[in-house]
Amino acid sequence: MESLRGKVAIVTGGSRGIGLAISRALVAEGAHVAMTGRSESHLAAARSAIEAAGPGSVETLQADVRRFAEVKRAVDATAARFGGLDVLINNAGIGIFKPVAVMTPDQWAEVIDTNLTGVFNACHAAIPYMQTRGGGFIINISSLAGKNSFADAGAYCASKAGLNAFSEAMMQELRYDNIRVSYVMPGSVATEFTGDSAKGADWKISADDFADIVMGLLHHNPRSLPSRVELRPSKPKK
Repeated sequence: MESLRGKVAIVTGGSRGIGLAISRALVAEGAHVAMTGRSESHLAAARSAIEAAGPGSVETLQADVRRFAEVKRAVDATAARFGGLDVLINNAGIGIFKPVAVMTPDQWAEVIDTNLTGVFNACHAAIPYMQTRGGGFIINISSLAGKNSFADAGAYCASKAGLNAFSEAMMQELRYDNIRVSYVMPGSVATEFTGDSAKGADWKISADDFADIVMGLLHHNPRSLPSRVELRPSKPKK
C-alpha cells in the first residue's frame, strides 16, 4: 500500500493505549479511522486527542466486540460513512490474571469472548467489504503470552494462543483475495492494560513504537507477507 490517504480503517479498542497510538498514526497519514470501544467517555476523549493529528478523519462508535450485532453495526456504519473498508486492526482485549482455581467461569468467558471471539466477530463482519473492495489488511494484536505461558494467566494465554492459530488459518484463507492477515505479538508495553501505571516503565515497548510496526506492515511491499511479528523490549528488567 503506497499511501494510506483516503483509506478506511477500523481500530477496535481504539480509545486508549496501543489502539489510540495506531489510530493517531493512521489519521496522521490521511486515513479515515473508526475507533470502537465500550466507554463513550473514553472514545470522546480519544477523538478530541487525535482529530488534529493529520489530514485523516475520525469516527467513534460504541461497540462491545463480544456481541456480534454491535460489531456488525459498527462495521456497516463505517463502510456507509466512508464508502468501504480497507483495514481492520483487532486491538480490543482484556486481561484477568488469576489462578485457574480462583478464576470464575464468567471471568474466563469475558477473556475468551473479548480476545478471541471478538476478533472473529470483527473479521466476519469486515471480510465481505474487503472482498468487494478487492483486498485489504487485517492485523490482529496478540501477545508473546500466546507462545510463552505463565502462571495466573491461563485464560489470557489461551486466548492469545487461539488468536495466533486463528490468524494463521485466516491468512491462508484470504491471501488469494488480496487480503493480507498479520498478527503482532508484543512483550511488555508501557500502557495501563494490566492496571499498572505506565510511568517509570521506560524499558517497556512504547505504544508509538508499536504503532510504527503496524504502519510498517501496512506499507510493506505486497510481494511478501510478514504474517507474524514478535516485538520485545530491547533491554527488559533482569
